[in-house]
Amino acid sequence: MKCIDEIPASELKGKRVFLRTILNLPLNADGSVGDVFRLKRGFPTIDYLVKNGARVVIAGYFGRTGESMRPVAEALQGLAPHVKMYFFGTPFSEAPQQAGALKDGECLILENPRRDPGEESNDPEFVKLLARTAEIFVGDSLPDAHRTYASSVGVAKLLPSYAGFLMRDEVKNLLGARSPARPSFAILGGAKFETKAPLIRTLLAAYNHLFIVGALANDVFKARGYPVGRSLISKEQPDKDVLEHPHFLAPVDVTVERSDGQVRVKKPQEVEADDKIVDIGPESVAMVAPLIAQAKSVLWSGPTGMYEKGYIHYTRAIAELLEKSDARKVIGGGDTIAAIEASGVKQDKLGFLSTGGGAMLEYLLKGTLPGIEVLN
Repeated sequence: MKCIDEIPASELKGKRVFLRTILNLPLNADGSVGDVFRLKRGFPTIDYLVKNGARVVIAGYFGRTGESMRPVAEALQGLAPHVKMYFFGTPFSEAPQQAGALKDGECLILENPRRDPGEESNDPEFVKLLARTAEIFVGDSLPDAHRTYASSVGVAKLLPSYAGFLMRDEVKNLLGARSPARPSFAILGGAKFETKAPLIRTLLAAYNHLFIVGALANDVFKARGYPVGRSLISKEQPDKDVLEHPHFLAPVDVTVERSDGQVRVKKPQEVEADDKIVDIGPESVAMVAPLIAQAKSVLWSGPTGMYEKGYIHYTRAIAELLEKSDARKVIGGGDTIAAIEASGVKQDKLGFLSTGGGAMLEYLLKGTLPGIEVLN
């Protein structure tokens, strides 16, 4: 996979570059962008292209129903007030003409391609229309790389294609996470065991210890015959080959919330009918602390509990353990990063923070994605 800096910088001047970057950001209640973490991670590629005189066409989808890109465009301009950026919100049929009017070092932010049905269907005509805006393609969005969309995979097949700096770093670090140095330790949370079962088996084979947290841990308790009360569980539960694997770890205590709001820590077998499991407990943190301290490689995806409900105490405790670790660390998943940010733990000592969510997990399972394969 070639990176954009493999093109001599002098050859970028005046070239129109179609940059597929990360623009899918959360919004505040007032409609403004709430978190620019992903935007900041992708900005070095934009900055490099602009400084070398490229004419940058910026694309990426936003939201699930074709929301206007305007608030994201405003947030991006706010990160780079020195760069002239245009956002017209006009039909895609006008995009080639608008791109052709760009001057060296200027950017055109396209409207949300999900507004056109050709984006998700990778329609050849829509692909050609987008490709007419540029001479070079740069892929820099891991969160979308598992989807075969027009603005990512389709355009990349029609133009000379390169990885952006963030995509290069994502692939490098996730590739390392697939073959970790030992001793190694992995944490996996989230929900829907039925969709994560293949990855769980892959991680059990690759890592010395796999610690299951979040709603996935509820499935473990259910499979072991423990009561789970009002807790979220999946359609399927793990089999014996997972539960009895020598590398498998589950919480030894849990935080539960009763329907009247009372919160307490219990053993999994002590959960009552009115309890909802909302996090792990202190004994679970103590159990994994020495394993994290000894590890040379750590992978973490998924907060330990329901951080969106304010249960971040033990996610913070895990982050603090990692903060002290010299291991090679890869942390990913939007909820994981958000929970760490809410906990107040500084991110600069937590290793590589991936922008990927489902795409990161799929890459860890398969070792490639359509949006990466097209750059090879």
